[in-house]
Amino acid sequence: MNMEIIPVLHNIRSAHNVGSILRTADGMGLKKLVFSGYTPIYNDQNVLPHLRAKLNRQIEKTGLGAEKTILCETIDELGPWLEQQRTQDTLILGLENNLQPFEKSRQLILSVENRAQLSKKFSTYAKAYLILGEEVQGIPDEIRKIVDFFIEIPMRGNKESFNVSVATAIAVWELLNLSN
Repeated sequence: MNMEIIPVLHNIRSAHNVGSILRTADGMGLKKLVFSGYTPIYNDQNVLPHLRAKLNRQIEKTGLGAEKTILCETIDELGPWLEQQRTQDTLILGLENNLQPFEKSRQLILSVENRAQLSKKFSTYAKAYLILGEEVQGIPDEIRKIVDFFIEIPMRGNKESFNVSVATAIAVWELLNLSN
């Protein structure tokens, strides 16, 4: 079964990260992204024209046209919306590296060693929303409570995390490979 992956960009601050995630989504054949919180939106009609032009330039710089090819949905209240999306064949995943002790039971580490286990765990799901949180603070507590499983990418160097756009590319690649 091929699981549909839908990244949810919640409170992403950088328009460059948004463009990069759009480009990644296009490159990996994803059909849709969801935007919530204060994440910059391409061609946002709710901001002043000069600010919209600046944000568009920043998104276009890294999106390289993907901002025009990927369906984007904007959500006002992410928590209630996610609860409405929850079905028997839909997963809510969080891409996070700073887990609280009570969240460790829902932690799934993307690694070669865990590939078979994760593939079996995901095999019954048709769709997964992958929550991406703010670049520094991550996914807010009220959204973390809704997450079925947290995806963590193990770090091998001194840094504790990847840039959100890089982490998104790694996670989506692995999830697509697991679901094939």
